[in-house]
Amino acid sequence: MRRLSHKHTLAAACTGYVVQAAVNNLSPLLFTTFHRELGVSLVQIGLLVSVNFCVQILMDLLAVLFVDRIGYRVTFQLSLALSCAGFLALGTLPVLLPSPYVGLIAATVLLGAGGGLSEVIVSPIVEALPTDGKASSMAFLHSFYCWGQVGVVLLSTLYFLLADSAYYLYLPFFWAVLPLINMAYVAVVPIYTLRDEHSTAPRPRLFSSGLFWLFCLLMVTAGASELAMSQWASFFAENALQVSKTVGDLAGPCAFAVLMGAGRLFYGLFGERIHLGTALLCSACLCVACYLVAGLSGSPLLSLVACAVTGLSVALMWPGTYSLAARKLPGGGTVLFAILAFFGDIGCSAGPALIGMIAGTEGEGLHRGILLSAVFPAVMVCGSLFLLRRRKRTK
Repeated sequence: MRRLSHKHTLAAACTGYVVQAAVNNLSPLLFTTFHRELGVSLVQIGLLVSVNFCVQILMDLLAVLFVDRIGYRVTFQLSLALSCAGFLALGTLPVLLPSPYVGLIAATVLLGAGGGLSEVIVSPIVEALPTDGKASSMAFLHSFYCWGQVGVVLLSTLYFLLADSAYYLYLPFFWAVLPLINMAYVAVVPIYTLRDEHSTAPRPRLFSSGLFWLFCLLMVTAGASELAMSQWASFFAENALQVSKTVGDLAGPCAFAVLMGAGRLFYGLFGERIHLGTALLCSACLCVACYLVAGLSGSPLLSLVACAVTGLSVALMWPGTYSLAARKLPGGGTVLFAILAFFGDIGCSAGPALIGMIAGTEGEGLHRGILLSAVFPAVMVCGSLFLLRRRKRTK
């Protein structure tokens, strides 16, 4: 039997991110079905989104307490087990329990716990691999979240074309197979830890570093810049730009995910030739331009293009900030990644929420919400400029 290498570890990590994409994107595709088939109100559906993000944020914090104690492998397998249980619960509990909504809440908690734990552990596993191109590997890893998102949308759409919507409960069973298989794969691949590479830095020293808090701020802006557009792209296209739902879904979240994945894959292949700090600055500038065009343009076609290109502009923000923080703050270990994930999830929650508050119940202020969201990548522009100037001063 051929000995498994770090390449197999990377493959397991990439599969873990596909699972996380399914965790975050399968339920939203079923929201209309929940409303029609189970009688769940729109207010209750909105609460499901909040529960998912709150559980993920909670797991980001709790992971700091036990990841290093139980080890990376067990933590990764635990995240996959929770995701698998969440998918199975999503397909069973709404019909088994007296209240379908209680079943949905329970499934969402399990999925959120699995997704949050995966977000904390997968990136450190890849960062610890014995390779030179850390930033490239990180970008390559995160591209699989995008391909997973595209796959979830396309396969689920195909499923509903072939099967009646009344059989929606069988769809989560299909996605439960993937984390189950990956659990067995993770059991045999080699796992490296950040403690093997760096001496553990004193935690108070990490928290007292101004650079650390700057990276936390950049993670907030990265999460907000990405999710603000991806969560509202379909609704924005259909309601504010007056295009059909099919066109809105394909030109909105699907095109967004494809371009985001392409950007991450490109950097994963050729990133060693590109300076990471400069790439982050260019990405943030492009993202500001996309939000301004989408919010100000009177042309539906131009606005749709801006929505899609936003995916390309945010491609490097999350994995790039991870890699740059690990490079500038050596010795942070798992704690660093867990806290960065925590602040990133805060941004993921805050970005879409800001647009929703500005848009109002009828969505009349959606253009203003999209326009104001340009503040998130603008903050990243300022942070990236600071890091570049700091690098020049250090030299």
